[in-house]
Amino acid sequence: MTIPPRIPVSEAQIDRVVSRFYARVRAHPALGPVFAVHISDWHTHEQKIGRFWRNALLLQRCYDGNPMQAHSAAGNVKAAHFPVWLSLFDDVLHQELPETLALAWSALAHRIGRGLSFGLPHDDGKSQMPYLGEAWSKRTLQPAKADD
Repeated sequence: MTIPPRIPVSEAQIDRVVSRFYARVRAHPALGPVFAVHISDWHTHEQKIGRFWRNALLLQRCYDGNPMQAHSAAGNVKAAHFPVWLSLFDDVLHQELPETLALAWSALAHRIGRGLSFGLPHDDGKSQMPYLGEAWSKRTLQPAKADD
């Protein structure tokens, strides 16, 4: 049985979006230096990210990386980079794809970006993991009481 894609883009469209996006990243004054520290072989990186998107969009099981671990381990990737990253990515999506595909892929990219940014340092140097409040952190689980 074949699983239908989450978003019906083609592999060629994924490759084109990834290639054009990273061309913009390399030229960007804030993101370019962040990536340049870690990536010397752009072709290999783009192939890996293409597999990531094939996995996410087409449900192909061809990516085995851990994006959260990679971004955390980089050391110079901050949560503040994600709005810039997403803005560039959205621009490329809207230039390269029909509107409905661009919007669907963008929504997924933003959800992934939010998740990744939660585990990264923010301007104050702290992670932005959701805080549920003092009462929640002191709460103990009590066994359910049976009705008398």
